[in-house]
Amino acid sequence: MPVSGTDRRVLVRTVIATLACLGGLLLAAVPTVARAEDETHKLVIIAGRPSHPPRMHEFNAGVQLLAKCLREAEIPNFEIEFVLNGWPEDESVFEGADAVLFYMDGGGGHEVVKQFPRRLELVQEWADQGVGLGFMHFAVEVVPDQAGEQFKRWIGGYYAHMFSCNPIWEPNFELFPEHPITRGVRPFQIKDEWYFNMRFVNDEPGGEAFETETLSFTPILVASPSRDVRDGPYVYPPGPYPHIEANEGRAEAMMWAVERKDGGRGFGFTGGHFHDNWGNDDFRKTILNACLWLAKVEVPEEGVASTLDDGDLDAHLDPK
Repeated sequence: MPVSGTDRRVLVRTVIATLACLGGLLLAAVPTVARAEDETHKLVIIAGRPSHPPRMHEFNAGVQLLAKCLREAEIPNFEIEFVLNGWPEDESVFEGADAVLFYMDGGGGHEVVKQFPRRLELVQEWADQGVGLGFMHFAVEVVPDQAGEQFKRWIGGYYAHMFSCNPIWEPNFELFPEHPITRGVRPFQIKDEWYFNMRFVNDEPGGEAFETETLSFTPILVASPSRDVRDGPYVYPPGPYPHIEANEGRAEAMMWAVERKDGGRGFGFTGGHFHDNWGNDDFRKTILNACLWLAKVEVPEEGVASTLDDGDLDAHLDPK
């Protein structure tokens, strides 16, 4: 009978504990680290239901494009599964998952708060087991009273209505931290609905790295919005918001990564509104790298290499 990734990990831990009881010498002779590294790591990507006009919020098409690039990269011991049109009816897809990535609409209708509180509690169980959690674009927004504290625990922060803002603008990402997610990523500038002024844990501004009792935080994509960007208009409500204007000149994180003290990882990415942005090699590489990192797979030194074929950006678009 095939053994699942979860069962293998349980078996490895059981063997290690047994050998430890027999003595340190015997334990030292067993290549447990190598065996753990050879295990298959599984990423599940969930695409949200169709929304917005054509070529915006193309969650189903975007997820399938990312899965195609990851599979063609032939990363050893890395398995990718994706789910279309929202939360899966068959939740067995999550069995053995090392990481789950959400690319979907958020707010009060976020998939993780439906069937309240069952799904939130399920995702918390994953986090407690060290499963990586990632949220992209609208999926970083939740209603504070529904899931704000959970998102702070899982990924360090969230988009809060009327506290955060969502202008369409074109930041220039020139400097990157030394982090597996930024490997091979070159400076790029791209127009998107880049959210900023997230509600981060401990009310940190997010433009610089910090550490708390529960996680370490690294900003990945950082830029300073101009005065015009801060003044708005925002997508909704149009603004300006005085507290956004008051932070003129401050660096803002549009993507960030956390390592949780529970052993799991997480990231938030506020771009991804315009589907055609996946055609930008560095925009795409940043997320492909993040997918590996989230699942605790070693990111190649030059990042995940990928190319798009003619028609890839037009494949699987929702019939809007």
